[in-house]
Amino acid sequence: MEYFAGISDALRVTFVQMMLLSIIAFAIFIVGMYINLKKWGMGSTGYGQTPSKSIWAFPKMLMYQMSQHAHVHNQSVLETLVLDILFQRRILRRSKIRWFMHITIFVGWMVLFAMSGAMFFVEMTHMIGEKIGFAEALPWFMNPEVFRELLAVPNDIFSYILFIGVVIAIYRRLFVAKAREATIAYDSVLLIGLAVITISGFIADGIRTGRFWGFGIDYAYAPPASLFHVVISLLFCIAYIPFSKYIHMIAIPLTLLANKGGE
Repeated sequence: MEYFAGISDALRVTFVQMMLLSIIAFAIFIVGMYINLKKWGMGSTGYGQTPSKSIWAFPKMLMYQMSQHAHVHNQSVLETLVLDILFQRRILRRSKIRWFMHITIFVGWMVLFAMSGAMFFVEMTHMIGEKIGFAEALPWFMNPEVFRELLAVPNDIFSYILFIGVVIAIYRRLFVAKAREATIAYDSVLLIGLAVITISGFIADGIRTGRFWGFGIDYAYAPPASLFHVVISLLFCIAYIPFSKYIHMIAIPLTLLANKGGE
């Protein structure tokens, strides 16, 4: 945990302060989702009925739609979840390249997010264990340093998977006429942000380990590089989601579940 110490001795960031920043990022995410759920629930829930203003209108309607046996499609929720949401077969039917791009970004992002959450859980558990006195009773892999090393290889693999998806997305936006013409500033901001997060993660890890991505930068710059990566990831990949086009990661799966798949 000391590795994420901060920019310099004069600008020291403690672990507790980083946890507070994480809580703030999640709080902004929750507020944004509240705003979206309230907006999604503003429509009428039935013919001739007045529009609802309740935040619970959308979740109730979603559950109602998912419980219907046949209105447009009669596909099971499990099939929709696995084939349409996780495997993204609707995109595969349209373009194999687009599907490969989406699946690499989706898988890379989600697995890295899950591993970050697991690392956070281990660090918090170990820190609380040291304060209370049960740290020595924890399994060997619950030591933060050990757990970080266990995640090192999977982290590299899925980081490169995400990187491949980002490179393909940038190439399409720059050199594929149809994609370039459809690109707006909103798309560019999201893509640039994702690229900065991915590359900054490689650089921070490269400086720490002395590998290629460190570009020979002195180890003293490892903490600020890591701090930059963590902060921008919290703000861009969590807090910003409900207010950006990335909300489609939540909205589209919910729409597919409500419609039971289909086009």
